[in-house]
Amino acid sequence: MSAAASSEGSGQGVRAMAEAAKGASRVLAALDGAKRNAALEEMALAVEGASAELLAANAEDVRAEGGSLSAATLARLKLDAAKLAEMAEQVWSVARLPDPLGRRLDAIELDEGLNLTKISVPLGVLAVIFEARPDAVTQIVALAIKSGNSVLLKAGKEVERTAGVLVRVLREALVGEGLPADAVSLVVGRERVQELLGMHGLVDLVIPRGSKELVEYVQANTRIPVLGHAEGVCHIYVDESADEALALQVIEDAKTDYPAACNAVETVLVHRGIAAEFLPKLAEHLRAKGVRLHGDATVRELLRGVEVEAVEDWHTEYGELAVSLGVVTGVEGAMEHIHAHGSSHTESVIAEDAVVAERFLREVDAASVMHNASTRFADGFRYGFGAEVGISTSKLHARGPVGLEGLTTYKYVLRGKGQVAGDYRVSKETGEHVKAFTHRREAR
Repeated sequence: MSAAASSEGSGQGVRAMAEAAKGASRVLAALDGAKRNAALEEMALAVEGASAELLAANAEDVRAEGGSLSAATLARLKLDAAKLAEMAEQVWSVARLPDPLGRRLDAIELDEGLNLTKISVPLGVLAVIFEARPDAVTQIVALAIKSGNSVLLKAGKEVERTAGVLVRVLREALVGEGLPADAVSLVVGRERVQELLGMHGLVDLVIPRGSKELVEYVQANTRIPVLGHAEGVCHIYVDESADEALALQVIEDAKTDYPAACNAVETVLVHRGIAAEFLPKLAEHLRAKGVRLHGDATVRELLRGVEVEAVEDWHTEYGELAVSLGVVTGVEGAMEHIHAHGSSHTESVIAEDAVVAERFLREVDAASVMHNASTRFADGFRYGFGAEVGISTSKLHARGPVGLEGLTTYKYVLRGKGQVAGDYRVSKETGEHVKAFTHRREAR
């Protein structure tokens, strides 16, 4: 079996795969941006060229596993020509982005001829555990290669056939450009997840993409840093100053454009001053799009005669055509509700009152906050990152849609001319430095 073809972990232990990935990551880190871009371009062409094989493999996944999946998960799993074209375009988009490596982040002269620089470098080896998202493969691999990282992919059972074909053609593209195939590998089998999570000496970052249960399991079972989010309980607050037509348009998109996405709106909060007038219009608008409504006692009273189910839990991520509706006293009440029940993912305010809008944007604690815009914009591709490895609700290292910058770290490089630290000691006699640092920071 060729190096390009041996992409699965069936005949190779996870440790061996991780060790090979670590070696490949060192090769990638040393490459110039042009070489990494050439590999990405070859990958995009490979995905386009394998469309028939990929659609056939995906159809097998859907036939084999689709009956046991929720509507939201099945929607994520299914591939069609349009989604394949978007996957290839994401790879092209990443190739067109500026090189994230070797960026000069800071520069300080410690003394004449002793200069410190802070430069961006790859993380090393990524382990990505994902469920029914074939497009996750192309997004993650493109960003990993561009940022000089190797990646170990652990696909869910429901997408293994599609992922297997994708990884094989991507590895072949790498080999065709003279890069190590082990920069991208596929780990197969649920029983190997725990083994992968134990690779703390070889894997530098774990990224879980999937259900709340998956993310929480990963977070609880590894010593490797974890990047991701457990839920996407996103809100839209409609202020009394809102343009109603704009609000209806934005809410419709946020709920119905792709209900299974983590950035779809799950709760709409309406200012009580306009609730009696606006809620019936919103209910009619959403019901016409097939959206099921949930509401508290106040909402159900205002929507008498309309089928509205009781809200069981304000912290619900429906992932389908369903939404919770609530009435709040104003922006203060909306923010209190969001901070009590949100997941720090994406929150939006619909308001013409600039003071209300700016207060919401300033005070709401979430990875993305928006004004008069759909929560569906919270996405690496839409933000201009080319693609994303996932969305992080953490406040450390990376937050929001994670693109190239989130897959890099930095190191300090010190260039000198024989200076020694002892030259800069404090004199016991005078209490002053024998030799002083200049500590001149380069203008940025």
